[in-house]
Amino acid sequence: MKKQLEFILEIDKEKNIFRQTHLSEHGRNENDAEHAWHIAIMAYLLKEYSNEKVDIGRVMIMCLIHDIVEIDAGDTYAYDIEGMKTKKAREDAAKERIYSLLPDDQKEELQRIFDEFEEGKTPEAKFAHAMDNLQPLLLNTSNNGSDWKEHHAAAEQVYERHRKTKEGSLRLFELTDAIIKEHIKNGNIKVE
Repeated sequence: MKKQLEFILEIDKEKNIFRQTHLSEHGRNENDAEHAWHIAIMAYLLKEYSNEKVDIGRVMIMCLIHDIVEIDAGDTYAYDIEGMKTKKAREDAAKERIYSLLPDDQKEELQRIFDEFEEGKTPEAKFAHAMDNLQPLLLNTSNNGSDWKEHHAAAEQVYERHRKTKEGSLRLFELTDAIIKEHIKNGNIKVE
């Protein structure tokens, strides 16, 4: 129990990792814990749109733990080309340190779930990725695309990110596509 409680306190630090995405209606920057909670709820509510039948409990735990590594690794903005080059190494080191706080059986279980999410091959991982992509898109839309404008996001970059949405949910990708096209039309996402 001591190790579990230590881990529980450690992951509280996720609340201090702020993302580039702002809360709806021009709120402050969202933190990783808020993002994880939000996509877990979204997964439950939108499960009917998954391309394949999924174990929704497994999807939800993936959503809840996928960014814990950012306590050490920091948040890498989706369109940060340089940051992406070192992301995996930073996150692997963080995964080892943070999950090692747990008893071995739970460490191994959560690392397997984290790795499954990262590999993105199972129906659960694909649907969790769809949630991870859709949520900031919805928040950004509620803010009139301000985060895309601020970071000069290009349509090609945005569509590349949402490729994983399509793998998890064709229906939600159709929604995503319509939203992206509207933001391109409004000049919030640039076309190169």
